[in-house]
Amino acid sequence: MRQPHEYIRNGTAKLLTLFHPASGQVRAKGVTSCPNSVLHPWLKQELSLILADLPAPPLGMDPAVIRRGWAEWYAGLSAPPPLPDDLPPLRMLLVQDNLAGHKSDDLVQWCFSQGVALLYTPLGGSWLNMAESIQGIIEHRALNGQHPANPAQIIEWLEAAVRGWNKNPTPFVWGGKRAARRDRARKRRQDLAGSGACIRPIRPRTPLTKRLPKNVNGHIK
Repeated sequence: MRQPHEYIRNGTAKLLTLFHPASGQVRAKGVTSCPNSVLHPWLKQELSLILADLPAPPLGMDPAVIRRGWAEWYAGLSAPPPLPDDLPPLRMLLVQDNLAGHKSDDLVQWCFSQGVALLYTPLGGSWLNMAESIQGIIEHRALNGQHPANPAQIIEWLEAAVRGWNKNPTPFVWGGKRAARRDRARKRRQDLAGSGACIRPIRPRTPLTKRLPKNVNGHIK
């Protein structure tokens, strides 16, 4: 964002963000700094509100079934987090980047106790976290063409942009090169009666006489 020549750096602002891709809803809070003492209470508060709106897990689930449900999300990881012995039913997946604060034992154990499984984007791959994408949209809507004078004004505009977004949110879906390859593969298949089975369309062979070149007199060479 270009600044006028009178611009003086007068502090910074950060946007704590929780994003639900399937609905497009955003939960966000503007702050001037983001130590664990600020981030963790906000995360716990917002996650508690989200969990309160989810259907209650069924009672009397087999502990072995519960553990398998958790373990499936950590299968194949080189360093999966140690799961506690007493696990509640899995209720939510929370994707975060690899900040040290996101891996603090207090936060991790609290999330596990609430039925929240934590997944982390690869090192150097924070762009895989959709929260980064929605933050860019919110930032552009709030600050493009504007010249805030202080962090409080930045926070006010960011939070106003979040409220505006949530009035008509846009769901996100995964895209990229892999999704494009899958789309091309689907177009090469022919679905069969809605069962999930499919075939590859077979192109009819062109008759030999139509494929061979002809001379100027119309006779086959």
